[in-house]
Amino acid sequence: MKEGLKSQYLWALFLLGLFLLNYPMMAIYDIPSRWLGIPVLYFCVFSIWIGLIVLTFIIIKRSKKDV
Repeated sequence: MKEGLKSQYLWALFLLGLFLLNYPMMAIYDIPSRWLGIPVLYFCVFSIWIGLIVLTFIIIKRSKKDV
């Protein structure tokens, strides 16, 4: 993967994370119910966070494999 393309993917991922973890999106999940015994808001925040970490890992790993 070219360095410029990797940079664009990482910026797009950053903006996606910024969008998903801001107040209006998180307000959707601020409800008093639970999933798997965990409040919905916490479950969604940590799920999105882990997803962003995994996607970052995949982007970085693909770029190192092509070198």
